[in-house]
Amino acid sequence: MFFASDNGAPVHPAVFAAMERANAGYALSYGNDSATEALRDRIRTVFEAPQAEVLLLTTGTAANALALSLLTPPWATTFCHRHAHIAEDECGAPEFFSGGAKLTLIDGPQGKISPDALSQAIAQTGGSVHVAQRGALSLTNVTEAGTLYTAAELSALTSVAMANGLPVHLDGARFANALVATNAAPAELSWRAGVDVLTLGGTKNGLLGAEAVVLFDPAKAWEAALRRKRAGHLNSKLRFVAAQFDAWFQDDLWLTMARHANDMAKRLATGLAHVPGAEIVYPTPANMIFVRLPAVAHTRASAAGAIYSKSDETLCRLVASWSTTKADVDGLLAAFKG
Repeated sequence: MFFASDNGAPVHPAVFAAMERANAGYALSYGNDSATEALRDRIRTVFEAPQAEVLLLTTGTAANALALSLLTPPWATTFCHRHAHIAEDECGAPEFFSGGAKLTLIDGPQGKISPDALSQAIAQTGGSVHVAQRGALSLTNVTEAGTLYTAAELSALTSVAMANGLPVHLDGARFANALVATNAAPAELSWRAGVDVLTLGGTKNGLLGAEAVVLFDPAKAWEAALRRKRAGHLNSKLRFVAAQFDAWFQDDLWLTMARHANDMAKRLATGLAHVPGAEIVYPTPANMIFVRLPAVAHTRASAAGAIYSKSDETLCRLVASWSTTKADVDGLLAAFKG
């Protein structure tokens, strides 16, 4: 019963099979192979963005930090939620990649920023040589609280950003989960909603180690390529990353896996309503649940072999993945109930 993170889930067998096929023979290195070029065209089709450029990486931290370094110069700041992954879980990588640009943290309920809060934060920056200037806005979908931005909510925020000259980055580590939860098209939750650069995450959704930075404005493509190389993240055998994404998009496997993860979280949330003392903290539209449980429930679950993250004696985070089974969910619920 593993609910610590979708990062800990197995790689989908179809992904390994695709990598095995990519392992036959030789191919040009550093992304000059036909598979990487074909994947760029596929992503353009999926996102209805024929001019988009795509850079492949192997970690989400590198993808986020690289994307933000394109948007925020060293003397500027990136606006983000106070619990954003870039703020709490990336060891200062965005600041490092950008040469020292800072982060301006904005509070907001359920892991989300409101347009008013964003406007207020922007108004308090810039205008003087003595302070950090306005750089970019970074949003996360699915949020770190497991909640969602709809296309309309994204548009409201990106409109504020645009009015203040800010480009927009979207951390899409769980972008597929957001898509199936909102029933939106990829374009609707990205560039049509005002997003300039998307970090498209695959590692949390069945891939071995595959992330993509999607630049909807190709003007930054050459700079992005140079920054990736300079940072040491230009993998010489990118065909194996491309192969993973190729399998991911085949027959909408990425959405099938995300839908299953969301469904298992929904099953878990429904069951938690019948666990004595359980209190779900945030809405749970995707594959992540924050819930408070009596300490005794955690003790029983631990004894039963359940693995998940705890913030304190009662609050925990439960994350379902593409490989989570109904038996896993029902076993955890039974352990909580005792």
